[in-house]
Amino acid sequence: MSTTSEAVPVEIITARDVPLGGPRAMTVYRTLPQRRRSLIGAWCFCDHYGPDHVAATGGMDVAPHPHTGLQTVTWLFTGEIRHDDAQDVHAVVRPGEVNLMTAGAGTCHSEVSTEETDILHGVQLWTVLPEDARHGPRRFDHHVPDTVSFDGGEALVFLGSLLGETSPVHTFTPLVGAEIRLDPGASVDLVVDPGFEHGVLVDTGRITLEGTPVARTEIGYTGTGASTLHLVNTGDLQARLILLGGEPFAEEVVMWWNFVGRSDEETRSYREQWNDLDHAAERFGVTEGYVGHDQEGQRRLPAPVMPETPVRARTNPAPVARPGDDPYRPKDAR
Repeated sequence: MSTTSEAVPVEIITARDVPLGGPRAMTVYRTLPQRRRSLIGAWCFCDHYGPDHVAATGGMDVAPHPHTGLQTVTWLFTGEIRHDDAQDVHAVVRPGEVNLMTAGAGTCHSEVSTEETDILHGVQLWTVLPEDARHGPRRFDHHVPDTVSFDGGEALVFLGSLLGETSPVHTFTPLVGAEIRLDPGASVDLVVDPGFEHGVLVDTGRITLEGTPVARTEIGYTGTGASTLHLVNTGDLQARLILLGGEPFAEEVVMWWNFVGRSDEETRSYREQWNDLDHAAERFGVTEGYVGHDQEGQRRLPAPVMPETPVRARTNPAPVARPGDDPYRPKDAR
């Protein structure tokens, strides 16, 4: 199961509920970043949402907003999202198709669930760009991965390499990202890079990772050193998981709102530039084509007020799992 004969230690990262825009506020489950751990490799943000009944919640409607120093990775299980950005990219995100937007020094985009969408369900992910790439140009990548079958399930590898499949999508640090479907009662030993730390997000099913139960919306985290990860679906329905992994990211980062920088001063300058309507386009460009659900709603999201105290760099723990209960984990999930 690992580079030793012992099971790999597993740390549980729980989600917190966060409202995502709109007067009825679609709820997302955010596992990264949080107090217990801010990064898994360069993965710095993980929102898990749905199945969300759009008629009841209003769905996703995020007006044009900025990003710096990161890549957005959108992956859907059901439903569709309209993506418009400052690169003049106008794309419909569909299930099983990865859409990756590189912000570089700055960009802006909007995200709206389509009128045809009844149920929206998926994950929104970010990765941190390293110093030698974070001031670079904008970029947009789209890829439809082939289904990889294995005994007891199948997978879609949208970033990096797994199960003999390699995604062509460019990343700036070594990463892996995949959707894994595991049949009822099935198990799999995933061969992974021992130089990576990994997290397994459970979307559906009753899952154990290295013998440790991981509940829905939770991430089971393993540090570096494991060459194989053992997953079991102990339930009677198919399970669906998202595997995230990468080399530990060594650079200190400051994350606030939609910006990733390296200092409080830099992050405050991004906010000021975005809120300066006369000059925002110089860094972030302009998003054309946004049509929200509410015709009277905001046409652009202003950056909120920053705290008076400096925003500090996020200090991530060492890439070693810390088994034991997360104090924020509900008792019935333990």
